[in-house]
Order: sequence, then C-alpha cells, then structure tokens
Amino acid sequence: MLIFIALLYVCLASGLAWLVLFPSGRSLVARGMHIVRGLAGRAGGLRHAGARAAGAVYDGVTLSLRERVLQGVRRHRVLLAIGAPAVLIPSLLALALSNPAMLPVYEGNAALPDAQVAALLAGEQLVPPVALPPSVFTTAEVELVRPMLVTASRNWGLLHPDFSQRLLLAFKIMKEQHGYEMALLEGYRSPARQDELAAAGGHVTNARAFQSWHQYGLAADCAFLRDGKLVITEKDPWAMRGYQLYGQVAESLGLTWGGRWKMMDLGHIELRMRGVMQR
Repeated sequence: MLIFIALLYVCLASGLAWLVLFPSGRSLVARGMHIVRGLAGRAGGLRHAGARAAGAVYDGVTLSLRERVLQGVRRHRVLLAIGAPAVLIPSLLALALSNPAMLPVYEGNAALPDAQVAALLAGEQLVPPVALPPSVFTTAEVELVRPMLVTASRNWGLLHPDFSQRLLLAFKIMKEQHGYEMALLEGYRSPARQDELAAAGGHVTNARAFQSWHQYGLAADCAFLRDGKLVITEKDPWAMRGYQLYGQVAESLGLTWGGRWKMMDLGHIELRMRGVMQR
C-alpha cells in the first residue's frame, strides 16, 4: 500500500511540476481537453463511417500529442534531469523511513536453531553473574581502552528481558564451550551519557541520544576476564580469538555483532527489535 501511495505521489508531483515549469505543457493539456470535448460531442450523431473518421482524427491527435511531449522532453532535458531526482528521492526516502521493515537496522534474526536457545525459550531462566568490584574497571589498561567506563551502568535489571537472557546464554556458551569468562562492561546507557560519549569524539561513538540500542536496554559492551583482570584490547591474540568466537555465538543467538561494522566494536552486541528505534 505504501509503495502505491509513493508512486501516486511521484506521478502527481511530476505532473504538477510539468504544468508549473513548462508553458507548453499547459497549452498541450488545454488543447487535448478541447479535442476530447469536441470528439465526445460528435460521438452521439456519428454512424459507422463517421466513427471511423473520428478514430482517424483521434489517432492523428494522439500522434501529435506524442510528438509534442517528445519535443518538450528534448527541449527541457536539463530541467527534467534536475527535477526528476528532486521529486523521486524525497518520496523514496519517505517511503523507506515510514516502513521500519525496509531498514535492516530494526530487525533481529528470528531464526534460533540452537538447542540451547530452544531450551531458553521454553522457560529456562539464566541468572546474572555476581557483580565485579569497581576496581576491576579502573585499571590503567581499562582506562586506556575504555575511558569513562567506571561510571557505566552494569545493572542487568535495566536490560530488556529477552536481550538479557540471550546475553547470559552467550556468556554461558563462551565459558562452557570455549573457556572464556566474560564480563559486562556497560549495558543500559542514559541519553545524557550517550551524548557525553558522542561529544568525546567519533573514536568513541557516532551515535547520539536515542540513536543507540543502549538507550533501550537492547545493547551491551562486554570483554573477557583472565586471572581476575579485564582484557579488552584486541591486540592480545587470546582476546582477539575470543572476540571472533563471541561474534559467532552472538549471531547464532539472533544478536547483531559490532565486529562486522565499518567502525568495528568487537565487544558490542545488540538485539534489534522491530519498531523500537525510530530514526
């Protein structure tokens, strides 16, 4: 239905632009209406021979109209080349932005074939791990890679329940199958904090308030624990291997992994729920 409305809008806008910009268009429309009225008035009294003659006249008029249209297009091809995109692009953008299904950013992967996920959806409820002491997040290494982390929220209760359970399941799989113990660096992020991080520069984040899934409790930044210390940097081969495995596990659970982005965020995952974020 939206596509039909957009096409109708494009046709109407193009027709109106043609009438406003080109006097020949207005003249051609007026001439066509005059001819149509004349043919309609004669139709009642014409017999078969007259009808054939009228048909010939109509064909001639149609040919004349076609020639005039082609001449007008050739004469004003520069204006048309500028005007057509000006009409088409806004309408197509409006169509795309009005339908979240057309933008993959809104959707998550609904296919969850893993047996553990099936068990989770059947009613298994995983419990968040014990909170780590604040000192874990204030080491020199952590401050270097993730400044301002000490004030981040690691409250599992502020996360969306569906996302929280998938994230906990990812933690469980990483530990049981791959031997990596994981820690939540930041979950829910307030709009004020999001703007604060954005103000720090594009190397931190390009998203402002309500442009990040963190504001909806549907994103988390995570890292690894080794010997009781956080290992965040991907320069560590052990951590880099963990990030790759973490991305695979997250995607198998229907989550989006930041490691596939142009500006990679290896510890970031999010659950893109349809209709939540309206950009």
